Amino acid sequence: MKSIILDVDTGIDDAMAIVYAARSPELKLLGVTTTFGNVSVEEATRNTLHVLELLGRDDVPVCAGADRPLIRPLRGYAKQVHGEDGLGGALRGGPKGRAGSMPAARFMTELVRRHPGEVTIIAVGPMTNLAQAIILDPAFAGLVGQVIIMGGAVTVRGNITPYAEANIHSDPEAAAFVLRSGLPLTMVGLDVTMKTLLPRTNLETWRRKGSRVTDFLAEAADFYMNAYENWSPGIGGCALHDPLAVGMAIDPSFCRTETMRVGVVTDGDETGRTVGEQAAGGTAVNVCLEVEADRFLQHFMSRMA
Repeated sequence: MKSIILDVDTGIDDAMAIVYAARSPELKLLGVTTTFGNVSVEEATRNTLHVLELLGRDDVPVCAGADRPLIRPLRGYAKQVHGEDGLGGALRGGPKGRAGSMPAARFMTELVRRHPGEVTIIAVGPMTNLAQAIILDPAFAGLVGQVIIMGGAVTVRGNITPYAEANIHSDPEAAAFVLRSGLPLTMVGLDVTMKTLLPRTNLETWRRKGSRVTDFLAEAADFYMNAYENWSPGIGGCALHDPLAVGMAIDPSFCRTETMRVGVVTDGDETGRTVGEQAAGGTAVNVCLEVEADRFLQHFMSRMA
């Protein structure tokens, strides 16, 4: 069993990733940390608590983290993609629980020190909490077992600009810092996540189950898919960005990776662009380039109902 921390900016695909992780026996969910991104950090924390309560996982600690980028001003949120509540209107009331008082970066560093070499961090929002953890504890990078990030677009177009993927674009300085930090990184970017389409027809599978969790997932994903239709008429579903990062913690054979050095453009029109080349030195990043999309989708669906 792999011990994980999920670092999220809980919108709709983050919520699916939380359910996937919590229902996968291969993973031990040590805690969830939150950041700004799809929504504010306060909303991400609320949404995370809500999803965990739906799952009956009140035992999982939640710690709030960064509310803005490391250096630059906050750009805003993705309400047009994830809805005003960040969950496509599927939020019903507020959660009963509250987040812990420990900041996200400290939660990460303390758990990693307590379990050196054993903790995998799956970061599916801006990388600000990771950057803050490295700054807080210089030994952090050498103590983490693995870091899987959902972010970047090394060989394909971006989704927030022609060059940049949204998580990287939200805090490019944090991403650049993390990518040269020496952390053992696997990058799950648009190169593979845009190939993992959840078809709209699968929502009926969730609705037929009729549980609180599947009803919630169907309502939230329906909103998400409508946003995809606005960008790409006829697409018939949505990409499973954040769930694929969780999938790579469960079964790394879902994706073929290539070792590269990856840099981030931090100014100009191409801000947020991730630039990769075959590694001959510097920090090595395992970049996902191909995915067994059908096998991954089947596995994902088997854990959601």
